[in-house]
Amino acid sequence: MTRKSKSLSLENLSPADARAEHARLGAEITAHDRRYYQEDAPVISDADYDALRRRYEALEAAFPELATAESLTQKVGAKPSEKFAKVKHVVPMLSLGNVFADEDVEEFVARVRRFLGLADSVAVACTAEPKIDGLSCSLRYEKGRLVQAATRGDGFEGEDVTANIRTLKEVPQKLRDGAPEILEVRGEVYMTHADFAALNARQQAAGKALFANPRNAAAGSLRQLDPSITASRPLHFFAYGWGAVSDLPATTQWGVLEAFRAFGLKVNPRTKRCTRVADMLAQYHAIEAERATLGYDIDGVVYKVDDIALQERLGFVSRAPRWAVAHKFPAERATTLLRDIEIQVGRTGALTPVARLEPVTVGGVVVSNATLHNEDEIARKDIRIGDTVVVQRAGDVIPQIVEVVAEKRPVDAKPYHFPHVCPVCGSAALREIDEKTREADVVRRCTGSLICPAQAVERLKHFASRNAFDIEGLGDRQIEYFYEQGLIRTPSDIFTLEARDRNSLTKIKNREGFGETSVRNLFAAIDARRSIAINRFIFALGIRHIGETNARRLARHFGDFEQLRETARDAAPGTEARARIDCIDGIGPAVAEGLHDFFAEPHNETELDALLAQVTLEPMPEIASSSPVAGKTVVFTGGLERLTRDEAKAQAERFGAKVAASVSKKTDLVVAGPGAGSKLAKAQELGIEVISEDEWFRRTGQG
Repeated sequence: MTRKSKSLSLENLSPADARAEHARLGAEITAHDRRYYQEDAPVISDADYDALRRRYEALEAAFPELATAESLTQKVGAKPSEKFAKVKHVVPMLSLGNVFADEDVEEFVARVRRFLGLADSVAVACTAEPKIDGLSCSLRYEKGRLVQAATRGDGFEGEDVTANIRTLKEVPQKLRDGAPEILEVRGEVYMTHADFAALNARQQAAGKALFANPRNAAAGSLRQLDPSITASRPLHFFAYGWGAVSDLPATTQWGVLEAFRAFGLKVNPRTKRCTRVADMLAQYHAIEAERATLGYDIDGVVYKVDDIALQERLGFVSRAPRWAVAHKFPAERATTLLRDIEIQVGRTGALTPVARLEPVTVGGVVVSNATLHNEDEIARKDIRIGDTVVVQRAGDVIPQIVEVVAEKRPVDAKPYHFPHVCPVCGSAALREIDEKTREADVVRRCTGSLICPAQAVERLKHFASRNAFDIEGLGDRQIEYFYEQGLIRTPSDIFTLEARDRNSLTKIKNREGFGETSVRNLFAAIDARRSIAINRFIFALGIRHIGETNARRLARHFGDFEQLRETARDAAPGTEARARIDCIDGIGPAVAEGLHDFFAEPHNETELDALLAQVTLEPMPEIASSSPVAGKTVVFTGGLERLTRDEAKAQAERFGAKVAASVSKKTDLVVAGPGAGSKLAKAQELGIEVISEDEWFRRTGQG
């Protein structure tokens, strides 16, 4: 974001300035999503990220013509561990959006009202509960008996920890009478402060590594291959929600929690039902005041719309439910010394500065590294090696340097000069210039993408990662070794490793921890991944701006990879192919450009041919297949009288339809309300079926 845009109020922004800032913000937020969700290397705090999103949303509210469905979201949670079997969540375990100020809570409730079209006089009751800083877990009960337990994982697929969960005293093996036939209970596994201190004392006495905090201790204890180790560690559980359920026992969030208690599940006693924003904030500040005496870690308060029918109407965005938000506590700070600034090169060539600090404890965690964001941020704060700096930590996001303690600066400290060449390969490192705004990108990137080892290795790691090809035994260390040995340089090399080098077994075994059995297991794991869902394949390619969410959108829209490939290759600006991509809901200009750049590159085409000769692509599973609009592309236009536009889109997606922003030959159905104009005319011109809002309700079985 330019300093000019940052200083201007929305009222003083011209449409051109707003459009430019909106585009820059979208690119910046997308980059941060990628670092957090795909690369597990966030570079800004929750508060800074939330501020970017608020500004982005405020621009769209002030300039409605900027409002698009382009996603600014990626992965939920962390990658599932390689140690456990995987469990697909029937209902995704999504994360929560965060707010940090009291006025943000008021805006959350106001957003709910706007989405639902509710008058200010209509009360929106919410529950307020402590946000436990632990490990999210889903417990599946069938006919009252615990049959499976899984971690959140990436939100769609987690780790099977059933044997370990059975050792927790606070998790009932059998629910009391009255429980639904199928009930997936969502909750948090955590460790108390006293139990954490006792565990670390035992670890120290045994000469073992200490845990950094209770959350890490709880996660490490639950993820033991030996359930007896889990049983020896005092873990606790609070239930707070549900996933798949055959018949909900109540019509409100509060009522379901009361039912949980009746079934024998433990629910946090500090959860409260509130009917006004003032009550929600009072509960937040009351819990904040009690935080130090609770005996376990919390990092905020979660608000959830109480009426489940309203929750269903509100639905989800790709990153979080619309009906819930986490009100985080203020970040914790400490002062320490900046020893050095190192530059890391990511798989997209981005040069990211990382501060190496004199270790300091911030909020109970020892911190030795912090993000410096980018070169503009270093210059703006005038951060120098040798400075005494204030470090802030908020939740699990990598700590950041807030400010420099100027009076403690050494007299010989010199301004930091950001490198203009890649520290790994020596290629030029440039900041791209936006052709429309003529503004430089905030990120400096290495231009040696084809020869830079940092990018090649990171791209291979991404390709084999859990949410991409998920090749067990081919972790970061193994990829680095194989790359150094010249055995794997491209993704297709992975699948030809054994066939093209019959001596691989003798060359690899007993090197870097590999034995004969582990090598054979690796080859077997590679063979097991020769079939992959098309969305995971697209994500695995590491195309810029294509995270898991956009990969799913593209897979559902095109269905066939060759259609995507051909369309993207021809999608130069102004072409019909670009127009076909631009009409996909959620796919904006940056994504379209990234797709075209990738598929139009001959080197990538060659590698794709080699890769597709080794693997088979499977279609994505169908959703809501029983709905008469499932799989259809729908456009809403004109004034809707029974639904808000956002609610209509969310409803269509729940029925398995794809919602597009514009009418094209690919459109199956147009729902037209009063005042429909050019989109209705285009639909009539193309002979596309047009129905009313009332007919939409009848067709989808809603009366």
